[in-house]
Amino acid sequence: MPLIKLKDFYPNYRQQVLGGDEILGFDVFAGRTDEKIGTVWDDVVDLTGRFRYLVADTSFWGVPKKILLPVGSCRLDCRARRVYALTILNKKQVQEFPDYADGITVDYDWEERLWGGLSTPADTPEPAAGFAGTTGTAPSLCEGNEPEHHTLALHSERLVASKYRRQMGEVAIGKRVEIETVRVSVPVEKERIIIERRIPADAVRVVYDGEASFRSGEVVRIKVCEQITDIRKQTFVREVVTVKKEVERHTVDLEATLRREELEVKTDWLPDE
Repeated sequence: MPLIKLKDFYPNYRQQVLGGDEILGFDVFAGRTDEKIGTVWDDVVDLTGRFRYLVADTSFWGVPKKILLPVGSCRLDCRARRVYALTILNKKQVQEFPDYADGITVDYDWEERLWGGLSTPADTPEPAAGFAGTTGTAPSLCEGNEPEHHTLALHSERLVASKYRRQMGEVAIGKRVEIETVRVSVPVEKERIIIERRIPADAVRVVYDGEASFRSGEVVRIKVCEQITDIRKQTFVREVVTVKKEVERHTVDLEATLRREELEVKTDWLPDE
């Protein structure tokens, strides 16, 4: 639960929430004594505008820090500009308080630490919420908070769910080489010599001297070729595999039994005389 400064939530907080009063600078005293421990440095509300804590600077008491005081554990004397921190009895408590910083988020564990450092007198039950300021004009903070005024806190349990990561497995992705024999058919050509012998049509014609040339050793050379096969291998990228993770989101329903305090009012009237 984030805490917001009152003046940031209600820019006109003095009239809208405090009924024209101002609490900043009030002196803070331990318990019901006159031992001053510091001053009111700020006041904060939650996201709904509920008045939750006073921020007290305890440097005056020799403990240089700022702490949160639950509103319901304090008694205000607006005429004397005093705040009595009824649950603070000694410096050791203040030293064990968690430090306050602007923008702090208060969760269940944080409030447990805070309440663990508070003493709780019998007539000062642990409060949780203070008064609520929503919209419009809220009652004065000092109104009704006089010495004989008492507060009663009603507690409720709330469900705080958390989550953490755990490894559910591992996927190993690698490569292996497979070997196979591939056959391929390649058409080839092969030359051959064909010799044809024929008798010319004018074979009976007489050839005169000078037309005929008798030469011994005359040779005609013709190259005979054939195609032969050659095989080689080429490497290429057959497929690209991309490996990535994606997050699937779903909602897990949890349930638990919670307790809540309800207000009971019993009246005991004296008989009329």
